[in-house]
Amino acid sequence: MPAPPAYALIATDLDGTLLRGDDTVSERSRAALARAAAAGARHLVVTGRPAPRVRSLLASLGATGLAVCGQGAQLYDAGADRLLWSVTLDRETAETALGKIEAEVGEVYAAVDQDGVDGLTLIEPGYRMPHPTLPAQRVDRREDLWRAPISKVLLRHPRLSDDELAAAARGAVGPLATVTMSGPGTVELQPCGITKATGLALAAEHLGLGREAALAFGDMPNDIPMFRWAARGVAMANAHRELKAVADEITLSNEDDGIAVVLERLFA
Repeated sequence: MPAPPAYALIATDLDGTLLRGDDTVSERSRAALARAAAAGARHLVVTGRPAPRVRSLLASLGATGLAVCGQGAQLYDAGADRLLWSVTLDRETAETALGKIEAEVGEVYAAVDQDGVDGLTLIEPGYRMPHPTLPAQRVDRREDLWRAPISKVLLRHPRLSDDELAAAARGAVGPLATVTMSGPGTVELQPCGITKATGLALAAEHLGLGREAALAFGDMPNDIPMFRWAARGVAMANAHRELKAVADEITLSNEDDGIAVVLERLFA
């Protein structure tokens, strides 16, 4: 019987990590993931995107197992097209958090990801989607954002940078919610205590694997909890400075097949 791979669980973020700028996965990355799978490793997508926004991508990868979505708020079974676990952000909590943030920094523009495998992304007037390829439905008023249970709130500010908005939001919100920055133009509020690490730990438990078997790839500060949980964290060359500071290794960029470079070395 062949020896188990050193890393039996490969956790990859999507945007800025596994995906190229055009939302595709390169043939080299596909081949490297296939080689790791042939050696016995499990690939797990761990993304801030909600489950409905990863369906087609998982299908294109031939993935039928688990995926961690919504910054860890959802554990999605791709084969069964259902959520095994999800946590929602209370409406009153979300409204209170937004009020506290706006008291500090002035008006912000908000969007929400609804819970569920068919949940919509709703955006209020003034909000601009950072990923124009992802579908969203515009609403007329902020109160319309809460018409169904949500997994998170997305924020944009007309003047502040992502770093400035995230720092202000953390100071204003406190223990009401977890504040993350997951990409350019993407500052988010999610249920308190929920991170990519909590979702990854739950998925690993379902798979019968521990943190010592986990290799994680990412590019933004929302990947920091995942890096701290996994045995090894690899940041992309294009990663945010905060993630690079806690990474065990820095590989090439997402455009230059940085994930494949590492996997080809480990699964030669």
